[in-house]
Amino acid sequence: MIKREMYLKKIRDSYDSELIKIIVGVRRSGKSVLMTQIIEELKEKGIKEDHIIYINFEDYDYSDYTNPKEFNKYVKEQIKDKEKYYLFFDEIQNVEDFERVINSFRATMNVSIFITGSNSKVLSGDLSTHLAGRYISIRMMPFTFSEYLELQRNQGKAKEKEEAFLEYIEWGGMPQIYNSTSIQERKMYLRDLYNTVILKDIVERNKIKDVNLLNRVIQFMMENIGGVISANSITKFLKNDNITTSVDTILNYIEYINNSMIANKVSRYNIRGKSVMTLLEKYYLVDLGLLQLKNSPIEKKVGGRLENIVYNELIARGYDVYIGKTDNGEIDFVVDNFGERFYIQVADYLSSDEVVEREFGAYKNVADNYPKYVITMDKINYSRDGIIHKNIIDWLLEK
Repeated sequence: MIKREMYLKKIRDSYDSELIKIIVGVRRSGKSVLMTQIIEELKEKGIKEDHIIYINFEDYDYSDYTNPKEFNKYVKEQIKDKEKYYLFFDEIQNVEDFERVINSFRATMNVSIFITGSNSKVLSGDLSTHLAGRYISIRMMPFTFSEYLELQRNQGKAKEKEEAFLEYIEWGGMPQIYNSTSIQERKMYLRDLYNTVILKDIVERNKIKDVNLLNRVIQFMMENIGGVISANSITKFLKNDNITTSVDTILNYIEYINNSMIANKVSRYNIRGKSVMTLLEKYYLVDLGLLQLKNSPIEKKVGGRLENIVYNELIARGYDVYIGKTDNGEIDFVVDNFGERFYIQVADYLSSDEVVEREFGAYKNVADNYPKYVITMDKINYSRDGIIHKNIIDWLLEK
């Protein structure tokens, strides 16, 4: 187990705050481990163990407390004095009407509250209404490449960076995937993860009846990493396979998939007009290891995988990310860095003058002075005309 310092440092100053600390992320990305690490840091600060209350709502022992009244009653029974208590609720989305209960705890007791959820809707709807301005949220991702290297060192399996990166491209960064070197066991783990997300976070939650159609939509997204995807394009693709469905159904399925956080929607940003466009979004997988569940040669393209890795890294670092729309084309990523912007183009290799012109030339119609990057696997520095070229491994390991 490695310390998820990237996330701890974002939340550490709020350990004693009345703000609700919300950690969201796809299943098995390490949210429960992060809670354990927070609890250990609280104990190191001198917080007494009986003033720390932890409930995992995936644990059958706590199934009775998914009822909001029983949940409320149980927690209040654990509060014995007026000192501050630290409340940790894992997979809170399993509790009916949890928003009102959490807000009641915050408003009426001397507590610091931490919650996790495996569905992005934890942060929407009633929660936003009840806790407006009273929470901070953190999006948790599987291991970044630097965290993966740290894990390898801790396991005594350190490899050369280039070799390690090729494994990371192939297997992704789900924390438990590297507990085994067996390809079969790794694939079984990923299949189990995929089935759990599909069943619990999509099918059961949204009462989906056509699971086969859902799987086909996800497979289409897997085969088109970094490509423009629309409900119309998916509908036409399915029609070619003699599967008839409506655009509205596909739109709903895309929303459910996005909410489960197994894939992430990236909206387009009109650089000239400085506005977010809601049509023709792109999608990236939360973890490239899931591509092991596909055999199509389409997803073997390295360029799309590198884009996916760069996108996930940016999200892990806490940035807002968009696809850039210019007058004559697009920029892979427009990144908002707390009000400051920078741009990124991603390619596998700058293997010819044509490729160099394509990647660097994408910035021709971008007239501002924000930093512009081209990120590839090349080791030679091709920086020119104020555009910074970076080797992807070097970029991923920058502090």
